[in-house]
Amino acid sequence: MNAQTDIDTRLPGLDPAQVPLQTRGANFAGKTACVVGAGFGGLALAIRLQGAGIATTVVEKRDKAGGRAYYWEKEGFTFDGGPTVITDPPCLQELWALTGRDMSDDIELVPVMPFYRLNWPDGTSFDYSNDEKSLFEEIARLNPEDVAGYQRFLDYAAGVYEEGYVKLGHVPFLDFKSMLKAAPALAKKQAYRSVYSMVSSFVKNEKLREALSFHTLLVGGNPMKTSAIYALIHKLEKDGGVWWAKGGTNRLIAAMVTQFERLGGTMRLGDGVKRVHTLGNKATEVETESGWRERFDAVASNADIMHSYKDLLAGSKRGADYAKKLGRKSFSPGLFVVHFGVEGSWPGIPHHMILFGPRYKGLLEDIYDHGVLPRDFSIYLHHPTVSDPGMAPEGKSTFYALVPVAHMGKLAVDWNEVGPMLEKRILDEVGRRLIPDIHDRIVTKFHYAPTDFAGDLNAHLGSAFSLEPVLTQSAWFRGHNRDDVLKNFYLVGAGTHPGAGIPGVVGSAKATAGLMLEDLAVS
Repeated sequence: MNAQTDIDTRLPGLDPAQVPLQTRGANFAGKTACVVGAGFGGLALAIRLQGAGIATTVVEKRDKAGGRAYYWEKEGFTFDGGPTVITDPPCLQELWALTGRDMSDDIELVPVMPFYRLNWPDGTSFDYSNDEKSLFEEIARLNPEDVAGYQRFLDYAAGVYEEGYVKLGHVPFLDFKSMLKAAPALAKKQAYRSVYSMVSSFVKNEKLREALSFHTLLVGGNPMKTSAIYALIHKLEKDGGVWWAKGGTNRLIAAMVTQFERLGGTMRLGDGVKRVHTLGNKATEVETESGWRERFDAVASNADIMHSYKDLLAGSKRGADYAKKLGRKSFSPGLFVVHFGVEGSWPGIPHHMILFGPRYKGLLEDIYDHGVLPRDFSIYLHHPTVSDPGMAPEGKSTFYALVPVAHMGKLAVDWNEVGPMLEKRILDEVGRRLIPDIHDRIVTKFHYAPTDFAGDLNAHLGSAFSLEPVLTQSAWFRGHNRDDVLKNFYLVGAGTHPGAGIPGVVGSAKATAGLMLEDLAVS
């Protein structure tokens, strides 16, 4: 299969020469914008702005673009920070097609199959994919009666996809009226129920319930609390598949930088933003740690939402007021990630695995509610070399093992002390279930803890996904794509609508770009 050709066939209505509606007839000559942070959301926004003719500068604290999609190279291994699951490739392809180019010129996406292999302590495995025949056989092995229930669940997922993603995913919620307008359709889809609760109404087997509800963890949500609207992820995956960017997610970031710079955009790396200066109800200048300072017509932040208001806008009343409000909200958990390179090739270990622990609901309660570090855990295992051997030296393999942990506001531990112990426990479990002599095979390893998220990414409480994606923190209740007080200050990324994950933050860029183009066209 040619991955890119497959993607292109899912864009039948997209004219490569199409430009955003807001730019038609608009003149942006002389207009300038700054995007703080070069994550997926920031770069997607910058491409849209620069492509429309607005002179855009992206300012990034780290030495490489990517934000959470950072990477490290050690002893010939490429360790990708993630996110590792790419869904809805057309939302990315559009960033090139809007300016008449093709994404395949800059990056190759390859399909991942199965999407995930789920494994439980009793040895049960379940391969999840969009191959209907194979998937029905997998479900039937767990419980034949649940095949029909799963089909009904897919119908439900298609419905919430239409309401929550197609209709609302790229629309900014700037006032409560917009929320009220959307509420009846969401209520009809029982968005007030949790993903796990909704899944359980369709299927009876507990393992299948876990298999169909764990996806919310990939965007920081507790399956027991996150709105059932997130079942739309299944529709995204079923229709568009799951993909991997050859060379790593970081190569997709590099491709976005290439597209932005060829349009004339400016990247400023290794120089974190110190302050966004304001005057009255407007952002005026951006100042960095190096002393660089420049005036812009509009400023958008792809930085952590709390950092944006508490630190970057520290000199303004709006910054202090909204930071205080954010402090009362719930934030998603942290992550503890062990990156390791090993001797040998492992064709029997698929690209993505979930190694469930002995508990599901109880483990989630420990992480989200109790704020303790449990003795047991579930592991998300990423094995990119099975799809992309170039991620490691010949005859070797790259992995990472990820476990969610409570954020630093709930779990007050010394990660310098706890980290090495948890790293060993995680590797022991991977060894017990998949690679028996793992410790003898390890060539290089390191871990990444909530304190690293806080230090490298300015993530509030070391949270990996910003605000927790519960219904009372979604849409209008989330950070607004345009600030309510500072009329030329905007948000993009996980802290604003629609939320975390590549489709989410790229969707936020589309919503935010629409607002910025409208505002700059008339100002």
